Formats: sequence, C-alpha cells, structure tokens
Amino acid sequence: MKPKILILFFASILLLSACGQKTLSEPVTLLNQDLDEVTFPQEKPTIFFFITSYT
Repeated sequence: MKPKILILFFASILLLSACGQKTLSEPVTLLNQDLDEVTFPQEKPTIFFFITSYT
C-alpha cells in the first residue's frame, strides 16, 4: 500500500511543478528579525531558510 501512495505523491509533485511559472513576476521581499526588508535577487537561484522558535 505504501509504494502506491509514494508513487502517487511524487507524480502529483511532478505535475504541480510542471504547471508552475519558470520565473517570478515580482521580487520576493521578506522581513528579517530586525523588521528590515530583505529582497531576494531574481537573476540567479537563491536558497533561503526559515528558522522559527516558539517560546
């Protein structure tokens, strides 16, 4: 049963990624911990991480 679900999951991810846009139409702007705006470049691929803490 699990291999069927795994294959279905990967097939749906492949389908969703094929239907998406190749590039972003607008730059991505986020706020950092100091409430400064950070804009990610669109010219080259960028990896960013979210680190959250609940206290």
